[in-house]
Amino acid sequence: MNVRIAEDWKALLADEFGADYFAALTEFVRSEYASHTIYPRGGNIFRAFDKCPLDSLKVVIIGQDPYHGPGQANGLCFSVGDGVQFPPSLVNIFKEIESDLGTPVPASGNLDRWAEQGVLLLNSVLTVRAGVAASHAGRGWERFTDAVVKAIAKHRQGVVYMLWGSYAQKKAAEIDTSKNLVLKAVHPSPLSAYRGFFGCRHFSKANEYLQNIGKTPIIW
Repeated sequence: MNVRIAEDWKALLADEFGADYFAALTEFVRSEYASHTIYPRGGNIFRAFDKCPLDSLKVVIIGQDPYHGPGQANGLCFSVGDGVQFPPSLVNIFKEIESDLGTPVPASGNLDRWAEQGVLLLNSVLTVRAGVAASHAGRGWERFTDAVVKAIAKHRQGVVYMLWGSYAQKKAAEIDTSKNLVLKAVHPSPLSAYRGFFGCRHFSKANEYLQNIGKTPIIW
């Protein structure tokens, strides 16, 4: 894979990129791109890291795997490109932001604007076969993204982690809650949002924490 990734992330994750499991993962992903329609496009696999360098990191949001519908996945979890209809989970995220902060629902679901302010929008699995959710689960991506969270926890403090749903919350084991803010809620999907995502106020809580430690809040 032609890995495009911010230099500080590349250095931090060098051991992972050089590991045997990652070589096997790379071969699997290459073969999938050669024989099936895979999302996101190859150049966007590591886009979350490229848009949010480690040096600017303030918030981590963890998703599961990329959207598997045509034209949706763009390398940032929950994000879609300009002009793409909002998937249901993203609709609910924007509803909660509007309720929490009074910010109107935006015209675009492109979350580059968050990434550029220091929000790492990380899926646990970074690729998926078109139309088949979780089709690349269990192939090594989870080990890689576990290592990402561990590396952040080791090298960065004062980070807000937004962990939505049990899948994301499993990655919290390495995080020191005395030195970071860990926010947990159910997943924003329509199946669970009304059981605690709506009203969680994660976005205002994140900004309050960032301001209290002397960092610029996120314009959500």
